Amino acid sequence: MSLLAGRPYPLGAALLPGGGVNFALVAPRAEAVELCLFDAECRQEQQRLPLTHCTDGVWHGLLPGARAGLVYGFRVHGPWAPHEGHRFNQAKLLLDPYAREVVGQYRGEDLFLGHVPGQPDLRDPRDNAAVALKARVTAPLPPLAVPRPRIAAGERVLYELHLKGHTMLHPAVPPEHRGRYAGLAQPAVLDHLHRLGVTTLSLMPVQHRADEERLQKLGLANYWGYSPIGWFAPEARYAREGGSPQAEFRALTEAVHARGMELVIDVVFNHSAETDELGPTLSLRGIDNALYYRLRADDPAFYENWSGCGNCLDFSEPRVVQLAMDALRHWVTELGVDGFRFDLGPMLGRGADGGFDARAPFLAACLQDPVLSQALLIAEPWDIGPGGYQLGAFPPGWLEWNDRFRDTHRAFWLHRAVGRGEFAHRLAGSSGEFHHDGRAPTASVNFITAHDGFNLRDLLSYNERHNLANGEQGRDGHAHNLSHNQGVEGDTDDAAVLARRRRLSRTLLAALMCAQGTPMLLAGDELGHSQGGNNNAYCQDNETTWIDWTRADAALVDFTARLMALRRRAAPLRRARWWSAEPAAGEPRLRWLSPEGRAMEPADWERGQAHAMAVRFEGEAGEGDWLLLINAGDGPAPFVLPPGDWHLHLATDDETPTAPRRLSTHETLPPGTLWLAGPA
Repeated sequence: MSLLAGRPYPLGAALLPGGGVNFALVAPRAEAVELCLFDAECRQEQQRLPLTHCTDGVWHGLLPGARAGLVYGFRVHGPWAPHEGHRFNQAKLLLDPYAREVVGQYRGEDLFLGHVPGQPDLRDPRDNAAVALKARVTAPLPPLAVPRPRIAAGERVLYELHLKGHTMLHPAVPPEHRGRYAGLAQPAVLDHLHRLGVTTLSLMPVQHRADEERLQKLGLANYWGYSPIGWFAPEARYAREGGSPQAEFRALTEAVHARGMELVIDVVFNHSAETDELGPTLSLRGIDNALYYRLRADDPAFYENWSGCGNCLDFSEPRVVQLAMDALRHWVTELGVDGFRFDLGPMLGRGADGGFDARAPFLAACLQDPVLSQALLIAEPWDIGPGGYQLGAFPPGWLEWNDRFRDTHRAFWLHRAVGRGEFAHRLAGSSGEFHHDGRAPTASVNFITAHDGFNLRDLLSYNERHNLANGEQGRDGHAHNLSHNQGVEGDTDDAAVLARRRRLSRTLLAALMCAQGTPMLLAGDELGHSQGGNNNAYCQDNETTWIDWTRADAALVDFTARLMALRRRAAPLRRARWWSAEPAAGEPRLRWLSPEGRAMEPADWERGQAHAMAVRFEGEAGEGDWLLLINAGDGPAPFVLPPGDWHLHLATDDETPTAPRRLSTHETLPPGTLWLAGPA
């Protein structure tokens, strides 16, 4: 069997309508490229075919008669010169970065090293083909059968979850589906999300990953999934044995769409699983190391490490931008997702000089792309590179995780460490960061907790992180959490402590849902899930992170569902436009009131020890006004209510909610409490 010339586009392995498969690989510094074909067991190399044609740095060839199911990899020849940035090693079989399905699993063997173990300047001659990661040619999926939902910006409620941990212990999920794509698609799982009022599932990474050698030696795994090696391929570990990860992920997408919900996935383009200069050669490192990665200018044998994971991709390179864009379009058009959350987002906006630029090639490409410009784009707006904190700096069309909202609410409610002015700024959409260039308050993704850090129950149960199980002597994870254990570290039978924790759980959830912006709930927070004080459970693929549905806090679930229903009813809380500081006659406004019932004045904002206030959200015609009463103080707070017929719909100090009651002119809020009042 021999290769025909083929074409340099599309990249990867493409089935042709008339038969055969076209292969194309970007490797402009390579001296030669070979296509390697494998047997049905994916271990025995059966044929090695040179790609004899290279067009503009793309090596390509057509294999007549080839079909879906063919397993392949590449060998790339070139210089071994680490201090010049080149790490070619034809003894190492390489995974196609455009692989739609990945075969095999990296298990930390030193056979994957491009260099001789312990001698990083020497090329390792050992062949790893039998155990290497390989790609399987796949046929295109049929068109999407279920229409995509269209969620208005002001209606959107994100729910961040881990695909495996969400269903591993779910009693209503058949055992064979638990922890898999099919498990999340089960009616009982989606029923819960639908009941809550979630509009948008935000999955933690499901791109194919390779766990770090260090973790594997400890008997752990990169459970969260932030160690990618196959950017087009759904993680095979979440598919059934022998199943198609692509088809099963697509079935999940269709099930979510059928419930009227969006599906967003967390994508990791800032770094790869090849880690630092001592890491394995799995794909990009052996294909064209100097093209794909940012190398240190003083010695290209070393990588820039602005991700904290050993390397970072170079998004000043057009081919790297192309890789990411092609992968994202594949997830939208073939796999059906509705958007993306970009891990360490500033990395994608770094130019040739390493600085962040909102007009950088990747960011510009997304906003002009006919497919991706219609997708939901969410940035984690920080990395650890130079000038890495970029909250509010992404261009119009992007949403951003707002950690300042998180920290302000934790500081205000749990420590009274910030004043009413900072709290109000976050409650009203963080205009200081987002009110520019036509951006709306919904650009701020508000959250109290996320996968990274304490979950809600642990935020109120632990003052210190308890991460010894991670194998890093408890040094990993954030040390500054603004948590408050309410008097006892960890579990307790103290009724008063438990009551405070329950009340503050409800208060923090209510404060999140009543703020302007796009709220995000962490899966399990509404169930009372605990991770035992581990605030960095990235490597805990066990009962620490798996949600135990049999121990769910039913009262908290009911409260969360009622809270989110109120948000849907109270239109002013979901306003997707900025409140005007000087509204025109008849235009609704946001009124900030002191507990005495008068408009807040400059002196009131400056009173650092005062942590009680009221907020009146005026509605458009026919919507009605809504009133938020807030007491983050350590004692009861009397309030004089503004004129109006106010009915109390939600009180976070109420353990057993009753029907709405009419409020009097004078009311007193217990400490750490939020009330929401509105029309009858």
